[in-house]
Amino acid sequence: QVQLVESGGGLVQAGGSLRLSCAASGLTVSSYRMAWFRQAPGKEREFVASIRWGASNTYYADSVKGRFTISRDNAKNTVYLQMSGLKPEDTADYYCAARSPTYTDYKYWGQGTQVTVSS
Repeated sequence: QVQLVESGGGLVQAGGSLRLSCAASGLTVSSYRMAWFRQAPGKEREFVASIRWGASNTYYADSVKGRFTISRDNAKNTVYLQMSGLKPEDTADYYCAARSPTYTDYKYWGQGTQVTVSS
């Protein structure tokens, strides 16, 4: 059974930093495309960042480029999202997701962790 468990969310002032973690069980993060999505109140869920299986190519939404960094610790089977220069518009629930190389959709999702950035 696959489980993705996010942690690290909280309340932070604008300009501050947070690191989100996604601990995986039932799958190997280095064999999947792992991603972070977010959903703000009243808005659609949007892509934030992803890290490809194997070679670890990373991809970012334009809105977070240069401020957020996605990474992976294979030994801990955990994916991270380091967020810096946080803005109030980054306030959202953040979700970790996993996609097998053989699928086009993200099949596995975590329960989410809330990030609130105060101005």
